[in-house]
Amino acid sequence: MPPLQKTIVEHFFTAFAKDDFCCVLINADPDAMASALAVKRLLAHRVAGVTIAAINEITRPDNLAMIRYLRIPIVNWKQEMASAYHKFILVDGQPHHSPLFRDITFTAVIDHHPLVPEQPIQAAYVDVRPIFGATSTILTRYLQAMQIRLSSRLATALQCGIQTDTAAFARSGDEADLRAFQFLRKYSDHGLLRRILYSEYLLKWLPMFSRAFSSLKPCGTGYYAHVGTVANPDVLVGIADFFTRIHGLKWVAVCGVHDNLVIVIFRGDGTRDIGRFAAECFHTLGSAGGHRRLARAEFALDHVPAGGKAQSFVMQRLLAGGKTKNA
Repeated sequence: MPPLQKTIVEHFFTAFAKDDFCCVLINADPDAMASALAVKRLLAHRVAGVTIAAINEITRPDNLAMIRYLRIPIVNWKQEMASAYHKFILVDGQPHHSPLFRDITFTAVIDHHPLVPEQPIQAAYVDVRPIFGATSTILTRYLQAMQIRLSSRLATALQCGIQTDTAAFARSGDEADLRAFQFLRKYSDHGLLRRILYSEYLLKWLPMFSRAFSSLKPCGTGYYAHVGTVANPDVLVGIADFFTRIHGLKWVAVCGVHDNLVIVIFRGDGTRDIGRFAAECFHTLGSAGGHRRLARAEFALDHVPAGGKAQSFVMQRLLAGGKTKNA
C-alpha cells in the first residue's frame, strides 16, 4: 500500500488553532486509547492542550494494564466538562456508536469501522477507512507521513491497538496493518507489550470461570455456558475469549446477568457468521450483532417469562436461531 500523503494529515491540522483546548473522546479499549495517544502526539505544539477522556468505566485487565504500564493520561468523561474544550475529536468510533457521543459536535472523526449510510458523520474532518483492521494503523500512517519520532511508550500502545483489534491478524487486518505493526516494532518495548497482552484475567474472576466450566454444554453446533449474576460483564468477555482456545469448539455463547440485563457474549472460529447468528437469536429482544467471529447481545431481564430462568431461556433462543439456514 502506498504511503499516506502528507497533505492528508496537514488537512487534519487545519481544523485546529493554536489556542484550542481539545478533547479526544473515546470508548476506551486498546485501539481507542492508542489512537487517542497518537492524536495527542500529533497535536502537540499545535494546540493549547489535549485531554483524553473515556465515556466508559475502564475495568478490563488488559485496558487497566495498558494505562498503568504506558502511563496513558486519561480521565473519566462527564457532560459538564464539555464547556472546557473548544474542539472534540473522536477516534475508533463514530457519533452514532454511543448516545454519549451524539450530543457532542466533533471537529474530527478518525475510525476504521464501516460507515452507516443512514448515520452520516457531521464533522469538519472525517477519515474513515474500513479496509484497515485497527484505527491505530491509520494513526501510525499519520505519524509516518509527518516523520514524527515515536517514543517507546507510543509505539508500544499502537502495536497493542493493532494486535488486539486484529486478534494478532487472525480476525482481521491486511498488509497495511502488518506493515504498520512491523514499523512500530523498531521503537516499541516488546517485553512491556507482552505484559499488557497477557493481563487478561483478574483473580476475583476465577469463581465465575468455575461456574462457566461446570455449566458448559453442547448447543447445536456450538456450546453454551451460563455464569449467573456477575458484578461486571467484562468477566463474560474474558471467559468467552478463553473458550476460543479449546480445540474443536466452533462457537460458544457465554451468558450472565448484570444490572437487570441479560448479556450474551459470542465467540466463533469463523465457520459461521456469529454476528448474524446473534442477531437472529436476540434482535427482537434488544441489541444484538457483531462481526463474523465475535458478537454480543443484551436485553432486559423482563423478557424472561415469569417463573422462568435466564439460563434456559437463552438456551432455547440459541437452539431456535441455530435452525436457520445459516447454521
